Amino acid sequence: MAISAAAAAAAALSFPRALPSPLQPRRHRHRRRSAEPPACAHSERGVTFDPGSAFYRSDSAAGRDLAVLAATLHRRAAGPSAPFLCLDAMCGCGVRALRYLAQVGADFVWANDASEALRPVIVGNLSRFERAPDRRWAVSHLDATRLLSERYLRREYFDVIDVDSFGGDAAYIRAALLALRIGGLLYLTSTDWRSARGYGSRRWCCTGSCYSGISHYSIDPDSITVVGPLWTGPLHDTTFLTEMLSLATEWGWANTIENGVSLEKLLDTMIEESDSRLPPGYIRLDEIASRAKVNSPPLGTLINSLRKEGYAACRSHIGANAIKTNCPIECCLDVAQEIRNLR
Repeated sequence: MAISAAAAAAAALSFPRALPSPLQPRRHRHRRRSAEPPACAHSERGVTFDPGSAFYRSDSAAGRDLAVLAATLHRRAAGPSAPFLCLDAMCGCGVRALRYLAQVGADFVWANDASEALRPVIVGNLSRFERAPDRRWAVSHLDATRLLSERYLRREYFDVIDVDSFGGDAAYIRAALLALRIGGLLYLTSTDWRSARGYGSRRWCCTGSCYSGISHYSIDPDSITVVGPLWTGPLHDTTFLTEMLSLATEWGWANTIENGVSLEKLLDTMIEESDSRLPPGYIRLDEIASRAKVNSPPLGTLINSLRKEGYAACRSHIGANAIKTNCPIECCLDVAQEIRNLR
């Protein structure tokens, strides 16, 4: 007898004693009423959910949009030969896991959050999509590193692993990579974006984050501690980002503004940042203006002027008032002064 993709996915996974298989509900002496989905309070791209008491940032919705787009492309590339499994290691209210189910079409999603107090919220939100006993999801409350390590030790691998931590993600990367299927997608985000960008201390030059946000032109070499490693190659994969933009356009997401963010503008900027000539870091316009002793030049004018001089230059998706360029800082100052003289 043929079994569903969800059944095949669940059969391939083992669950802690406190977490029964999603396709084998607990047996109780007295029948209990299943939890009703909480009252709808929020919506992201048509998916409704209630954050309850969980920490939730609507400003991070663009990051969840990108996760859905990337996971969908990864699933299409993987094909239907095997169940598509996703693991959300720090799910909060469960909105990411819910969107992997509803929009990516994952065959199974494991939603984990260390806080057991959030269980009613997570279960209630995931129940909006599918109710027991045919659900394609499970909820656990384990330390993220322990959960990922146990999956690896049991040889249970996932196509997508999502880690949205508060602070740097470096502590979870090794365990996440071990639990990831070969060729899988590891999606790392940080709610505390300043830590991921190296702002934890003025003494730090960079972090292991893919998104290095430190202006390497203004560092005092006598007051820093160099850490790493730091990725110095192209910041993004142009082909993959272009496919994400095409999918966003296909779904009608590209030209709409959600929480003040245009996916089309964001992805276009990231595609420009993929230029292999661009170094890590960025330069803030106020820093250029301060050093050149001029008013801040218009960002677009400065970028066009640098390009006319033969340099690579573009906006930074991290800082609205910053540029990425391979132009030496001294030349940037000269160009800024020339712009001032022409105005």
